[in-house]
Amino acid sequence: MGVNSVTLVGRAGRDPEVRYFESGSVVANLTLAVNRRSRDEEPDWFNLEIWGKQAQVAADYVRKGSQLGIIGSLKLDRWTDRATGEERSKPVVRVDRLELLGSKRDGEQASAYGDGGGYGGGEPSSEEVPF
Repeated sequence: MGVNSVTLVGRAGRDPEVRYFESGSVVANLTLAVNRRSRDEEPDWFNLEIWGKQAQVAADYVRKGSQLGIIGSLKLDRWTDRATGEERSKPVVRVDRLELLGSKRDGEQASAYGDGGGYGGGEPSSEEVPF
């Protein structure tokens, strides 16, 4: 049995880059900065990949600095560098659930979903919300 689960709360490092495909699929990519316990330490940065309806939510409502909560899984993107021919890789969090968090003003924008700012298929139970 394997477990691959990532739960993060942080702030968007940039506006999402959104791509639409002829098939109707949509993907949003952005970075998330997660602060460490000590304010003296630099934040950890994560690359996020969001697909489907949640990608459209990110495109419409997430901006640089938006506070987000995400649940997803870690994957390793691999490719060959065209210039050097070297194998390259980078870790990416594939987001399964996106929660729009933050200030009251942020919450007013998110209330368009009718579920308190998140987008993940209805109101979660308290056991499902780790943050």
